[in-house]
Amino acid sequence: MSRSREDLGMRALLVHGDPAGSAAGRAARALADQLRDEDVDVVIAASCADAALLFASDASFQAVLLDWDVDGDPDHKAALAVIRSIRARNVAVPLFLCADRSLASTIPLDAMGHVDDFVWLLEDTPRFIAGRVVASIHRYRQQVLPPMFKGLAQFSRVHEYSWHTPGHTGGTAFLKHPAGRAFFEFFGENMFRADLSISVGELGSLLDHSGPIGQGEKYAARVFGAHRTYTVTNGSSTSNRVILMASVTRDQVCLCDRNCHKSAEHAMTLSGAIPTYMMPSRNGLGIIGPIPPSNLTPEAVRASIAANPLVKGDVDPAPVHAIITNSTYDGLCYNVTRVEELLGQSLDRLHFDEAWYGYARFNPIYKDRFAMHGEPGAHDASKPSVFATQSTHKLLAALSQASFIHVRDGRRPIEHARFNEAFMMHASTSPNYAIIASNDVSAAMMDGPSGKALTTESIREAVAFRQIMARLHVEFAERGTWFFTTWQPDTVNDAKTGTRVAFHLADETQLATDAACWVLAPGAAWHGFEGLEDGWCMLDPIKVSVLTPGMSPSGVLADTGIPAAIVTMYLDRQGIVVEKTTDFTILFLFSLGITKGKWGTLVSELADFKRDYDANVPLEPCLPDLVALAPARYGAMGLKDLADEMFAAMKELKTTAAMAAGFSQLPQPDLSPVEAYERLVRGAVETLTLDEMAGRTVATGVVPYPPGIPLLMPGENAGPADGAVLGYLKALEAFDRRFPGFGHDTHGVEVDEGVYRIMCIRN
Repeated sequence: MSRSREDLGMRALLVHGDPAGSAAGRAARALADQLRDEDVDVVIAASCADAALLFASDASFQAVLLDWDVDGDPDHKAALAVIRSIRARNVAVPLFLCADRSLASTIPLDAMGHVDDFVWLLEDTPRFIAGRVVASIHRYRQQVLPPMFKGLAQFSRVHEYSWHTPGHTGGTAFLKHPAGRAFFEFFGENMFRADLSISVGELGSLLDHSGPIGQGEKYAARVFGAHRTYTVTNGSSTSNRVILMASVTRDQVCLCDRNCHKSAEHAMTLSGAIPTYMMPSRNGLGIIGPIPPSNLTPEAVRASIAANPLVKGDVDPAPVHAIITNSTYDGLCYNVTRVEELLGQSLDRLHFDEAWYGYARFNPIYKDRFAMHGEPGAHDASKPSVFATQSTHKLLAALSQASFIHVRDGRRPIEHARFNEAFMMHASTSPNYAIIASNDVSAAMMDGPSGKALTTESIREAVAFRQIMARLHVEFAERGTWFFTTWQPDTVNDAKTGTRVAFHLADETQLATDAACWVLAPGAAWHGFEGLEDGWCMLDPIKVSVLTPGMSPSGVLADTGIPAAIVTMYLDRQGIVVEKTTDFTILFLFSLGITKGKWGTLVSELADFKRDYDANVPLEPCLPDLVALAPARYGAMGLKDLADEMFAAMKELKTTAAMAAGFSQLPQPDLSPVEAYERLVRGAVETLTLDEMAGRTVATGVVPYPPGIPLLMPGENAGPADGAVLGYLKALEAFDRRFPGFGHDTHGVEVDEGVYRIMCIRN
């Protein structure tokens, strides 16, 4: 039988013990054969345990047929358990219960409420039952796709002749050249059929939010708890710019988290807003913490604006907008209800940059710690209007550049017409439909119970990794040697006994579900932050910072240590690419795609590093690319030799302390960001070395990576030659000269033969 396009990929899970020679077994095999004749791929599980594992690991099943007596359990506990596990992941997949008619009256309500249909294997024909299963699969396939992706998939099957852009017309243009054909075959025909022009009216428009595209945005608003949601195809950098340009304009004050993405700087440059910064805390490891709540009170806000030299003349000192990073790069999440309570006394619009945090709504462990917390309800003029940007491609399952803007209207809302003007200013008139569809799908994956199931899996994998690392750290310490650890509480309060237990001995389920395990308690030594109130901040368990030896959270250097950059280079050689590296921390993100095999390999490679470090293995076999880059510098060194020399240099240059000093104070602003940019465009700038920069105003932002937040914003003064800002940059410059291959990436800095140069306003 030929398989039609609509039937591609039909798959069913048949859970049946299939006892040899029994009538029920023969009927089950006959049904499986009939389903295969109907082009349904049938996978058979012989037990409920197998069924639960198969369904959890394979999302392609579009129907499940469960033998009520599969495990021979008179209480049917295993069958009930597998029904619950299926519904915990997917409420829509058709679930058939195969039972003898005499048992129907004994099936409990708990099962009846989750089952879609009953199958009588010994009374109905295999063809009739298979027909019902196939019909249910078709209905399921129609309802499982979100609006925009469904419309795109349907349109791509039309195969109509295209007389509009894009010029490859469904990919056929690529077939006219060998390179083009290779490109076509690499990505596949569906990708090109789905790459469409805004001229395709059937799919609506991203610019006027109509048709299936608009329906997809309404769908996402419901899923993410917003009044309105906008799909953005240029990343959350663009999303941040859209919000700020709709909310604040020239000579209006915008409160800005100093721990901000550079897109916030760009937005204030474009809008002409006057930034007044809110300073976050920082611990001895260099990890950026939350803004202390005392900095967000009305009194503190008024004082910071009054102290801002840019708030003068025609500038209205009343702030109109505030942007806060939540969660931070290192996974610190605010109590958003408390932030709203504090900042809501000073302004009417709050904007949370949640680029790395789009999953928070879907797991109860993050309750009240994300912008769209609770239910949206009606317009509430007693609360601030709230905006959130989320990079759905970062830790959800969308394509690169996919982003959402979520809006909840409160006081002084920005109506859609005005907001859309800012949106259209930044949106392309030729958006990529695959990116839009991936946003649609990322919302669908979070809808219903699957959101909790998927996020719980990520949290559990992160917890398991953290506990293994903590256990290994303790076991190696008992042997009198070192191992890596992870940044997290040393102990937690056991929910059953009420006693404190070591982290690696804590109950895994409690760690994965109890937010109290992750809250930064005021004064706790493990986190190293000051000025916190109880409940203000929580560590997100899926953002895991591995710590290398050498530095305490309070900033005390040990006698010896291992710079994290060396570990990162070692891991990269083994095919493990990390998210972020500071002096003594390495960040790993446990996204939806993390598996036990993936993090198990990481643990193994960290153990391999310890082995090679302790043995002082020559760099040639373990870091050959580094030796090839600078053979005279590194050719005769071992792994421990390199770590010891680099640690000594960091101790001498005080790189970690210099970073803390450089980021702990606000530079003097001489010009607003837009004024500095206007000087740049007019050419009223010059490039200076660090020794020439004392007292000079920078024309562009200076952003060291890591930590990836502004050291200097455009228009700010670099300060004195022996000041904290230039001192930190000079420490980085000196380090880079000593250790080729380990140079720092600092946006706004040009490196010319080891010399840092920065663009400054000409005097």
